[in-house]
Amino acid sequence: QVQLVESGGGLVQPGGSLRLSCAASRSIFSINDMGWYRQAPGKQRELVAWITRGGTTNYAGSVKGRFTISRDLNKNMMYLQMNSLKPEDTAVYYCNAYPPYSGWGQGTQVTVSS
Repeated sequence: QVQLVESGGGLVQPGGSLRLSCAASRSIFSINDMGWYRQAPGKQRELVAWITRGGTTNYAGSVKGRFTISRDLNKNMMYLQMNSLKPEDTAVYYCNAYPPYSGWGQGTQVTVSS
């Protein structure tokens, strides 16, 4: 079973930027559609961005134009560049396949606050 580890979260002011990373234990990004998900307190987990096996990117409306998903197949890494962050982006962010595997990593906390 593949292991996915998220990192790069933190506390940032509104309007700031963060870059999240997702490390995979084996090569999966070229054989699976992959996504970044987030879960805010009291809310359901939602998909915010995904990238197909062929490299096509897609975004939820709430983040389109602000977030960029990318991957490095050689390093088995996936990234989420988040710009112009808003308080409503505060959540725990997870990477997973799209649709997701049954197991989830620990995620990385993103807090947008002044």
